Amino acid sequence: MISVLVVDTQPMQRFGFRMLLECTPDTEIVGEAENSAEAVRWTTELHPDVVLMGIRMPGVDGIEATRRIVAAGGRSRILVMTTLDVDRYALAALRAGASGFLLKDTRPEELLAGIRAVAAGDAVIAPALTRRLLDAFADRLGDDLCGPGREDPRLDSLTGREREIFVAIGHGLTNGEIAQRFTLSESTVKSHVGRVLAKIGARDRIQAVILAYDLRLTRPV
Repeated sequence: MISVLVVDTQPMQRFGFRMLLECTPDTEIVGEAENSAEAVRWTTELHPDVVLMGIRMPGVDGIEATRRIVAAGGRSRILVMTTLDVDRYALAALRAGASGFLLKDTRPEELLAGIRAVAAGDAVIAPALTRRLLDAFADRLGDDLCGPGREDPRLDSLTGREREIFVAIGHGLTNGEIAQRFTLSESTVKSHVGRVLAKIGARDRIQAVILAYDLRLTRPV
């Protein structure tokens, strides 16, 4: 059973999430919060598997709430829910430690799939947002993308194969695609990915992708 905390300022939005989660056999809603202070407090007390986090809230916004929850070191993972105007917030939310980013008008089955993926330790971004996020990231990096890769102490602990896997993750390849590229079994790739994430201190693949871009090991195409 996946436990979920819903954080949103709109009562009707929380009601919609609650109805969906209560009608789904493998999910349960353990609490609701209407602002960031409540979100941080309830996450600390309830330890939900997934926090459905809105961004626009009075006072401290959802991005800062995400940062505080992640910094506390708990097991809860954050799935950010927002409206179409995502460009200002997407990278900030992901850098703060969010494991996913979906639109509020996402179809119920896609939202549930996202919740399950995040709860399992994977990362999820709405397909419609992926290109815009990469473009926004490229704009932030600017011409510096053309420079040489940056060295980082976290890379020193990676074996040659693990560094190749890390770069492949940065390019957005799935485990199956990585397996095909390096002629490995998917189970072997999964083990490599787990070690890479642990060594670089990334919570999930999204954080690994961001680090790969920061270190200029990959770039938008």
